[in-house]
Amino acid sequence: MPLSYDLAASSETVNLWRAGAAAKIELNRPDSLNSWNTQLSHDLWAAFEQVRDDDEVRAVVLTGAGRAFCSGADLKDMGSRAWLTEDGSPDLRRSLRERYHPVLTGLRRMDKPVLSAVNGPAVGVGLSLALTADLVVARPSAYFLLAFVNIGLVPDGGSSAFVPARIGVARAAEMAMLGERVSAEAALAWGLINRIIDDADWDAEVDDLVARLASGPTRSYAGSKRQLNAWAYERLDDQLELEAAIQQEMAGSADFAEGVSAFLQKRAAAFTGR
Repeated sequence: MPLSYDLAASSETVNLWRAGAAAKIELNRPDSLNSWNTQLSHDLWAAFEQVRDDDEVRAVVLTGAGRAFCSGADLKDMGSRAWLTEDGSPDLRRSLRERYHPVLTGLRRMDKPVLSAVNGPAVGVGLSLALTADLVVARPSAYFLLAFVNIGLVPDGGSSAFVPARIGVARAAEMAMLGERVSAEAALAWGLINRIIDDADWDAEVDDLVARLASGPTRSYAGSKRQLNAWAYERLDDQLELEAAIQQEMAGSADFAEGVSAFLQKRAAAFTGR
């Protein structure tokens, strides 16, 4: 039976819904395919704090408004002077540390079960966000993409840990280096996600899953998360720092400048390896 959600809080880029012990965090920038900008970081953090600190919330679902889950970092946001180094390069290290890491690690370590309901593309750091969850379900039309290489960058947001933990180094290297879309069907076969849910059944089955988690043994779920985190993500903080350091190296490269220009101009990039 579908849950009856009420709007608990609404900000510029995120809606927080409640249905009893279940909470739904909905990214709400549909016109930009829910791309992640500075405001989204603030609003996501606020929603996360609310569900984390509310003892009545026992399960959380992440999803996106419109036709995307999250299309990754908003490249138009990178030009903001607030996020530039002294030499004028994007300060990707600080951006990752301040805008992305707190939300991503907070969700991964929260002592409540989290379900990602991937209703459309999950790209770049949007894929990282989806994989912070304990369970990931997707519509048949969803796809998953480590798009960083296409603009001369490297995986970040924890994706260099989350992806190989789920599908192994061979598949992770394929996603990181080839930068190709992985369909929902392939993602299921590889083990990147848990289930595909048909469009006709989407709302009902997502609601059934989150309701089951919300009525289950919450402390048991928290214990299982601690065990899995200790096994798969014990070095997550170190990996996030490594990602941020290497990403900052990439920020000063000619290939990154070309990749962003090509993306914004909607043309093929001409990389030179510099």
